[in-house]
Amino acid sequence: MDRAPRARAQRASGAPPQSSQASPDPLAPHSLSPRERRDLIGAERAGEPFLVGRDGDGRLLLFTLGSDDATKTIGRRTETDVSIPWDSEVSSLHAELQCLAGEWLIVDDGLSTNGTYVNARRVSARKRLRDGDRIRVGQTVFAFNAAYARPAGTTTPAVNVPVVPELTDTQRRVLIALCRPYGDKARFATPASNQQIAAEVFLSVDAVKTHLRALFQHFQLGALPQNRKRARLAECALTLGLVSEHDLREQQQQR
Repeated sequence: MDRAPRARAQRASGAPPQSSQASPDPLAPHSLSPRERRDLIGAERAGEPFLVGRDGDGRLLLFTLGSDDATKTIGRRTETDVSIPWDSEVSSLHAELQCLAGEWLIVDDGLSTNGTYVNARRVSARKRLRDGDRIRVGQTVFAFNAAYARPAGTTTPAVNVPVVPELTDTQRRVLIALCRPYGDKARFATPASNQQIAAEVFLSVDAVKTHLRALFQHFQLGALPQNRKRARLAECALTLGLVSEHDLREQQQQR
């Protein structure tokens, strides 16, 4: 057994070389020799998360990650924790593995040239790993094994989460002008009038009315009485953070 300085790598012996036409999955059906299967079962029984891969000659590799909060590196350099010197498509420092509160994440926030993939999807920044996930760097595929890590359970989906609509720049300017009287946390403020909004955003009153009608639809306020729509729209904009105190102060300073 060979041990890397930080991540522990075990190379199973007696594994037949893989041909160039073989599946890149290190745990492809019928690909494990009896010795490799025993090594894999032993790694699982050790109870620590690990990666399973194959080197350039097709021999099985086991990289033990450990269970403490830590960061491991993946790359072509021999100094990395998970070293892949045989794959020319792997960057010298390609990605990181981070353990946070017992959960492992793969991180590639621009480190690599060719990207890092989990289950065939490119990682845009970081991705939490699940047992059985396939990680591809270059042409090398690793399988993530969580061993006997205790699952945290499924997060309950939130109910009645407000949907924040996408707004144009003009619609947002209209919202800020509508909410401007609420600056400095005024308790008894009322939303700005159409004339006030028009003067602030340099639009006609008719254009302001058109944008407000669109905003009422965006926030699903069409069914409210006309005298309540404007106040409710301002409340939604402030509650959802679409208009901040900074926005209101900035508008006041420009006046």
